[in-house]
Amino acid sequence: MKRFDLSLYLVLDPDLCAGIGMVETARLAAAGGATMVQLRDKHAGTARMIETGQALKQVLDGTGALLIVNDDVEAAIAIGADGLHIGQDDMDARDARQMIGPGMILGLSVETAQLAGAVDPDIVDYTGVGPVFATPTKADHKQPIGFDGLARLVQSSPVPSVAIGGLKAEHVAGVFAAGAEGLAVVSAICGVPDPEAATRRIEAEIRKVRP
Repeated sequence: MKRFDLSLYLVLDPDLCAGIGMVETARLAAAGGATMVQLRDKHAGTARMIETGQALKQVLDGTGALLIVNDDVEAAIAIGADGLHIGQDDMDARDARQMIGPGMILGLSVETAQLAGAVDPDIVDYTGVGPVFATPTKADHKQPIGFDGLARLVQSSPVPSVAIGGLKAEHVAGVFAAGAEGLAVVSAICGVPDPEAATRRIEAEIRKVRP
């Protein structure tokens, strides 16, 4: 049984984090209570992903925050990451599972109730559901689904869901009320003056509503 906590899921963005870098942002976020950290860098090749991922693994070691790699299976395996996250257009979930083996966490992005319902719980461990709101950090995102759409998708998913898309501390109650197990944030932590304080603010909201 894989153990993971989706409640405060940071997705790193190299552009937003440019001021202090992704590794330092992750270190501060983990100190503030982030439970998962995803390395997402669409412009980096595998070698750079591995280099950044190894540095992230080092700073997250002992914090309890798990490291997830976006898209790059080769990098996830080389880093010894806790998990891999893929989108609908990246690769087939079954192929990804075969490559990473049974022990690694596998997350899959879903944008419709149909896609959520089609998830195989023997292959996928959690779904990334959204976008809840429009977000500038992902230019090609699908139509925002709002909290009602989030609730529908969460209900359709046979595995735990993390909400994503324009989410900030003030959205925590809505996310959990919709049935998601957590929220994935980018700009709410990346690129803010004090990532640790920003993470703590979100974590405090989660503590209020999480059973």
